[in-house]
Amino acid sequence: MTYTQLAVLGVVLVVLLDLVVLRTRLLGRRVFWTSYAIIGFFQLLTNGWLTGREIVTYNPDTALTSGEVLLLGDWRIAFAPVEDLMFGFALIVLTLDLWVVWSRRGIEREPYADGPWVRRRDARLAAQRAAGGDEGQADQRARSARP
Repeated sequence: MTYTQLAVLGVVLVVLLDLVVLRTRLLGRRVFWTSYAIIGFFQLLTNGWLTGREIVTYNPDTALTSGEVLLLGDWRIAFAPVEDLMFGFALIVLTLDLWVVWSRRGIEREPYADGPWVRRRDARLAAQRAAGGDEGQADQRARSARP
């Protein structure tokens, strides 16, 4: 298989994994695309530097590029071949999908689905109990307070 075929296969497999197999559906979330834009910028910066200076080169017989290094064009964006961008996308989605799946299964040391404000509330209540404070009023205030 060529580099291009492998890159397309990687993207197709990770999209199916996200939407059908694991059902994390990260690709449908705005927060994913916002974070991917940040990651993509740094991927272009790093990959573009490596390929623009010809530290990394590609065989034109196995990739879409003709071998000429261009900033834009010839299937390149910021010197980076589109295959590299597709592989990077597949790796990022796969990593985040596995993170979500393992978090759902309780792989974390202390899974806390309620968020960090609940941890702060619980720590505050424990400190008040240890200090001999009035638990009833403290519980009521903590529950009614929003972060």
